[in-house]
Amino acid sequence: MSTTYRVTITRKEGLSDPEGATSRKALVDLGFTEVEDVSFGRIITVVVDEDDPDRARQRLDEMCSKLLANPVMEQYSVEAAT
Repeated sequence: MSTTYRVTITRKEGLSDPEGATSRKALVDLGFTEVEDVSFGRIITVVVDEDDPDRARQRLDEMCSKLLANPVMEQYSVEAAT
């Protein structure tokens, strides 16, 4: 049985986010002065053919650590898509 998972990848706390900083400045320059911070990340949808949710999560962790996320700079979370 196939299940769809959503992998959300963001920068680790304390690391600079140049895209976020540039976007925040542009938003403030456009008059959105209430914007305090902007962070960029990405969402990846992965469909896994695995009946055991624990095994699927283990495989997704492997995918993230080997390819999808940079473990030095990024953190990720995995959740079943609804």
